[in-house]
Amino acid sequence: MATIPASSARVAPHRLPVVGHALPLVREPLPFLCSLHAAGNLVRVDIGPLPVYFVTTPDLFHQVLVKDAHSFARGRFFARTRRLLGDGLATSDGENHHRQRRLMQPLFHQSRMPFYASVITRRLQALTDSWRPGLEVRVDKAMMGMAIGIISEAMISCDLGPEAAAEIGHCMPVLDRTIVTRALTPRWLDSVPIPMNRRFDCAADRMRHTTDRLIAEHHGADAHDDLLSWLLTAHDSTTGERMSDLQVSDEITTILGAGSVTTANTMAWIFHELARHPEAERRLHEELSDVLGGRPATYADIPDLKYTGRLIREVQRLYSPPLGTRRALTALEIDGVRIPSDTEVGFSLYALHRDPRLYAAPDRLDPDRWLPERSRQLPRGAFIPFAAGYHRCIGEFFATTEMALTVAHIAAHWRLRPVPGHRVRAVAALVPRPDSLPMTVLSRD
Repeated sequence: MATIPASSARVAPHRLPVVGHALPLVREPLPFLCSLHAAGNLVRVDIGPLPVYFVTTPDLFHQVLVKDAHSFARGRFFARTRRLLGDGLATSDGENHHRQRRLMQPLFHQSRMPFYASVITRRLQALTDSWRPGLEVRVDKAMMGMAIGIISEAMISCDLGPEAAAEIGHCMPVLDRTIVTRALTPRWLDSVPIPMNRRFDCAADRMRHTTDRLIAEHHGADAHDDLLSWLLTAHDSTTGERMSDLQVSDEITTILGAGSVTTANTMAWIFHELARHPEAERRLHEELSDVLGGRPATYADIPDLKYTGRLIREVQRLYSPPLGTRRALTALEIDGVRIPSDTEVGFSLYALHRDPRLYAAPDRLDPDRWLPERSRQLPRGAFIPFAAGYHRCIGEFFATTEMALTVAHIAAHWRLRPVPGHRVRAVAALVPRPDSLPMTVLSRD
């Protein structure tokens, strides 16, 4: 196949003069991204004057994220999050990224999960002890509060206190619901004092202020075996350098922010989907009764909660991160198209995981598609909820442990039912979030 220039690549339909595809990307990003596979394996999307070349197949995802990862830097989406996350693990590149990951990796090792599980279980017990039959709960907010409390205690060894917890609980949803829109709009728009920018900037500043205060308090406290103490005292094994407080702030903001909101949104969707699928809920309850026998779930139970695990994977498939980008550091070829250096390459895990070429009835909840005999028929890279390559999410084990224990603990005692007449809508965010998820608590007894 002859190499063709990027300018000749297939263009997504419905392009408009000047703005390109910006309107459908901002107005209906999730359906638009899911439509790209119909245009080809590599599809050009114009964000105003900026062309972004989206890959839509597992093999091309693998090329960009793994095989040719050295040829790419973080792209536009990650650059636009630096106003909040600075140069933390989620946005950094090259040797800086490798150094930070080496420093942080021991705190995310599987050997630490039993301790983290004890924190998760205690927090869950406090949450569900506050519920009563008939209580209406904003499940999206409850999961956010839970996730923030868990990650702060596990990673910073502190109870944030009501003021700091409320501050982060206010800021993160604001940042989460605007971060994708900012990535899809021209950079010059960031300085225009429109309401979206004022909300984002204010929340980012408040979030940073809270993080900086936590670091200052940690300097004067006894050392703990936690991530924050580790970052404040660790030395790079190669250079001997320690991290500055600004670098520590970047990493803690990343962990508190991205680590809480992504997990919280997924857990909220799990209970929404269970309420919509009585057979899935019945099978989950049956497994929890068989495995747990009425006692609380522990970390050691997770391998035996096989249907629970399949349910979580299926909800992760349905609600994956909608947008990621890489910037080519050198000219290279993708699917027979020559991509010049400094070109933006886009990808959508949300669209990949709902691709009908890979998944039958892709919009339908089917936990049994993760039975071994079915899931091994998928091509390599067809399911990568935590991304792939050396930028794969460092918190994968932590997140999966938290989700498994949350589902097991809540579903063992309660059923959550939709509030009649309320329509739930998915909104593009770091992980798509429900715009509002009020549910009524009912006892399983």
